[in-house]
Amino acid sequence: MPPTPPSSTAGGADGPRIDLDEMRGLLRGVIDPELGSDIVDLGMVRDVTADDDGHVVVTIALTTSGCPLRAQIQRDIRTRLGSVPGVADVRLEWTEMTDEQKSSAMAKARFNVSQREEETNVAPTTKVILVASGKGGVGKSSVTVNLATAMAARGLKVGVLDADVWGFSVPRMLGVEGRLAGSEEGGRKMMVPHSKRVGDGELRITSMGFLVEDEASALMWRGLMLNRGVQHFLQDVAWGDDLDYLLVDMPPGTGDVQMGVAKMIPRAEVLVVTTPALAAQKVAERAVSMSRKSYLRVAGIVENMSAFTCDHGESYALFGSGGGAALAESSGAPLLAEIPLEPEVVSGGDTGQPAALGDGPAAEAFRALAEVVVTEAVPPLAMAGCTARMLDAAVAALDEADAAEETPSETAVDVPTPG
Repeated sequence: MPPTPPSSTAGGADGPRIDLDEMRGLLRGVIDPELGSDIVDLGMVRDVTADDDGHVVVTIALTTSGCPLRAQIQRDIRTRLGSVPGVADVRLEWTEMTDEQKSSAMAKARFNVSQREEETNVAPTTKVILVASGKGGVGKSSVTVNLATAMAARGLKVGVLDADVWGFSVPRMLGVEGRLAGSEEGGRKMMVPHSKRVGDGELRITSMGFLVEDEASALMWRGLMLNRGVQHFLQDVAWGDDLDYLLVDMPPGTGDVQMGVAKMIPRAEVLVVTTPALAAQKVAERAVSMSRKSYLRVAGIVENMSAFTCDHGESYALFGSGGGAALAESSGAPLLAEIPLEPEVVSGGDTGQPAALGDGPAAEAFRALAEVVVTEAVPPLAMAGCTARMLDAAVAALDEADAAEETPSETAVDVPTPG
């Protein structure tokens, strides 16, 4: 068992005190991609300490010193812990498990695999982003849809889960309709998300809007039913093992659905959407607070409905200014984007043609947001050293070679020789 530190908090008198229990909770969101379980559950976290200046040291025991995913685990740990107020830097120390510890970790991983159908059907290699807000009316769904579209346009496979069960709007905003098809996987009946091609990428979409008869029908569900509905989308939808990202359009507030999703996907990361208004920013702080209490990393802040620029080039702050920057400062999370207020965003949502596919300042802002999310805030899992992916690639290459041998080419190809 990991040693217990003498104190659960650390930090100087002039700065925020670092809660070491919070540190360990955040580490539950770091998943070993090959074993599919979090590094705390697997016994890989041997110790977590912090000094009065905010320097955090994490000791990690690897199954082998030459673990090909060491760099990925290191990046995930630094990213999650580095976002906590009061943390100056994160240093990792490495050790290797004993044979007994390896056996225990593998047994735990096998047990988790056997129980996984009770958790979610989201692959452990899929990055999960919860798009949240403290209140409604800030354009959270618009940000979700346009961000997902811009990410798919980069060639990624992006899932969109409309978890705003009462106020579902994703089907209309993406121009998708019709009932979800069914399939069977391993004897289980599954729902197949709607698929929409975007450039070289793909959107996979599910929403309560695909399950009701009428878009205007009211769903009068209480907390338990709401939570069960979202759980159904996480457990019983065939998202696919090749999904790069899953964006979850969360309902506003800090209620049952938020708590349920945080429990089911502890590795999820959060984007908090606010407007420039300071009143909205203060409410959004509650979404940040809940994320931290649930040990979810706040990956960044998105300020939506920023200044409007008229045809004459004049800029107007219709909803105030500074809300996003203030929330970023108070939370310690980076301000990733300021999305301008443009009619094209509204019309794109009404017609099912997201503004991110068009031109103009808003489209550019959404594409820039997608770039910073993919390259910095929540980069996709680097699987170059993963044994499973390497084997898949090798099998695919052999199959391709066999097919080439069996199918004679109709056109002769000259192969250049060296020199």
